[in-house]
Amino acid sequence: MEAAGRPVTDPEIPPLIEIFLAHYRAHIAEGTRLFPGVGETLDHLKQQGARLGILTNKPQDLTDLLLPKLGIAGRFEAVYGAGRKPYTKPDPRIFHDVVDEMGGGVAAMIGDSVTDLNTARAAQVRCILFSHGYTPVPAASLGADLVLDDFAGLPDALRELKLL
Repeated sequence: MEAAGRPVTDPEIPPLIEIFLAHYRAHIAEGTRLFPGVGETLDHLKQQGARLGILTNKPQDLTDLLLPKLGIAGRFEAVYGAGRKPYTKPDPRIFHDVVDEMGGGVAAMIGDSVTDLNTARAAQVRCILFSHGYTPVPAASLGADLVLDDFAGLPDALRELKLL
């Protein structure tokens, strides 16, 4: 709004957010695509016995709408979006809630942003970041355990870190 020449005042923000969320909800998967190799890699990981979960700061109801539209809803043992608990990433409790729902055990945070890295560090787990995500800070500069350019490299990365 500032770039358009009309800064927004604090009281104007909540109604604008509601307008945005209503539009997003009505058009949840328009223009949204999985990155190349994501579906196949998730299937490969499941075949190798990996348990998969989603932890996102996207609102839970929007996450629940989006996953089936992308054709990946049935691949996850746990799906946690914002609003499911009173805390979100980078609070480590939410990471541990996901892992606990999946049955516990060895886990890692896989993401693309400083928030994902901070969540992993707070939860005291390994972190793999992807270089092509939605973050203004390049993943390679954040200090993750590994940074990948290609989703198909995830199984090898998990083996390298002795997580698979």
